[in-house]
Amino acid sequence: MQGNRLYVGNLAYSVTEDQLKELFAEHGEVKGVNIITGKGFGFVEMDSNEQAEAAKEALNGTEFEGRTMRIDEARPRREKNDRRDYGGGGGRY
Repeated sequence: MQGNRLYVGNLAYSVTEDQLKELFAEHGEVKGVNIITGKGFGFVEMDSNEQAEAAKEALNGTEFEGRTMRIDEARPRREKNDRRDYGGGGGRY
């Protein structure tokens, strides 16, 4: 695993950042938690890559608050201005 930030998917909408922090703290030091409200997913940042890997291995596929969590390494965010150029500017000649 390259990073120490984890994507946590399939969360119950009622899950709080404190609950997630407490759950992941069993596998190392949690540096930060961010739940995307109303989307059913969030991110957990662990202190090290090793701790992130341990948390992923232990918790991926386990049930939490009635839902089976899906945990994976978080991918870097794309920049907002990172749009693909599909051409066809739409202008007249």
